[in-house]
Amino acid sequence: MTDAHEFIPAAKPVIGEDEIEAAVRVLRSGRVVQGPEVAAFEEEFSELVDGRHCVAVNSGTSALHLTLLALGIGPGDEVVVPSFSFAASANAVRLVGADVVFADIEADSFGLDPAAFEAAITPRTAAVMPVHLYGHPAAMDKIMAIAQQHGLAVVEDACQAHAAALHGTPVGAFGAAGTFSFYPTKNMHSLEGGMISTGDAETARTLRLLRNQGMEQRYANEIVGANVRMTDVSAAIGRVQRAKLGGWTEQRIANATYLTENITAPNVVTPKAAEGARHVYHQYTVRILGDRDAAMAKLTEAGIGNAVYYPTPIHRLKPYWEPDQKAGRSWDLPETERAAAEVVSLPVHPALSAQDLERIVTAVNALGEQL
Repeated sequence: MTDAHEFIPAAKPVIGEDEIEAAVRVLRSGRVVQGPEVAAFEEEFSELVDGRHCVAVNSGTSALHLTLLALGIGPGDEVVVPSFSFAASANAVRLVGADVVFADIEADSFGLDPAAFEAAITPRTAAVMPVHLYGHPAAMDKIMAIAQQHGLAVVEDACQAHAAALHGTPVGAFGAAGTFSFYPTKNMHSLEGGMISTGDAETARTLRLLRNQGMEQRYANEIVGANVRMTDVSAAIGRVQRAKLGGWTEQRIANATYLTENITAPNVVTPKAAEGARHVYHQYTVRILGDRDAAMAKLTEAGIGNAVYYPTPIHRLKPYWEPDQKAGRSWDLPETERAAAEVVSLPVHPALSAQDLERIVTAVNALGEQL
């Protein structure tokens, strides 16, 4: 086993002196919740989504939840969601009382398959939630065309895809709204937090009411809301990270390019970016054709961090599987099932050195002989 100090982690959150100084500055100011730092962060993040209105909240899950509420999605509605994603994508739909309809993914991008989405539409369908998984944009040109044809709202789950784009349009600027996460392992973070982007001023105002107990002015509650505000400490950290995101993104892309050009193991399939897609590599996800558990053990033994996102598709998780079984409902999602059985994510974060990248390639290529 490689010495612990030589282990290359699969993800490495950045908390540097700049982030620490920003947090301390806010704490010393005494204005720590929903203050000037949050407003500045919203304005600066707006530059990533073609100048859309941005509303900061306390997590990516809250961003999804509030967006569905603001769009009026609720009981009796259906929302089409890919099953190959983190559970929060579907949980947000359930939290507003709507029903989740699962659809399959494209093999290369891991994003929602437009044809599967269209086939899943029923008279009750109110919205679709494409997920820009691993930092690769979903096929938004086709998804938007289908949604517009059927009069459906499009909610982008861009929680892993800050600064990704398709044909020059950034994710979060396609649908009725886009949602982002600032969890510590994301491409940028605010310790914890989320952001919603929307092109509609009224939707943005509703979101601001929903995050703050339904108030714009203190004690003048207009609607039923919640407390999912972002703190100014988080926003200050997010502003620092936002300023660094461009450089970090280019480094992720460069690291991914090196890995793709040098991984040659015949039983390892490297990720592909669709034509016109800017993949920002939240994860560098390969497919292992063979014994995945053995491959992961070999990588760990070589000191290479690795993980599976996600080993169990959402439709097979207990909160979804059991109700579907009782209702006699099943889902035919072959690409989802295949991805869940084959994917492994490797280190791609911007802290990797040239030596780290060489070690990753050497360990992965050895799998061609070891398995």
